[in-house]
Amino acid sequence: MEIILKSDVQNLGFKDDIVEVKNGYGRNFLIPQGLAVLATASAKKVHAENLKQRAHKEAKIIADAQEVANRINQLSLKIFAKVGTGDKLFGSVSSIDLAEALSKHNEIVDKKYILVQGGSVKRTGSYTAQVRLHREVMASLNFEVVPEAK
Repeated sequence: MEIILKSDVQNLGFKDDIVEVKNGYGRNFLIPQGLAVLATASAKKVHAENLKQRAHKEAKIIADAQEVANRINQLSLKIFAKVGTGDKLFGSVSSIDLAEALSKHNEIVDKKYILVQGGSVKRTGSYTAQVRLHREVMASLNFEVVPEAK
């Protein structure tokens, strides 16, 4: 079944992509949830016209995302966490903590667009996370997990 995505779907595609999915997945999940529409001939024509009209706007959006990516690439965050014996953390540092730390530096990024290797960090040290700002723009966020002062 061929569908047109109306929003980003994890591990499937981005908004306005035309993708092939299994019939049940499209019919029972994507279309009822409003995440996609069936890619009929008329829907494809409307989709193509919308993409043409949006092409010049997209260039500005990519340029803005690239500016934000440059600022994020230059940041080096320190995340303070409670530490037990050795360098193990009580809890973990995840994309939620990184999104909060970025907001303190006036960079608003949704937590679902921040990818921490392994899902979360459970030890002190230096790490890198990937931040997706646009389908074509990724930034690398360097951060260090340090013990809280007692």
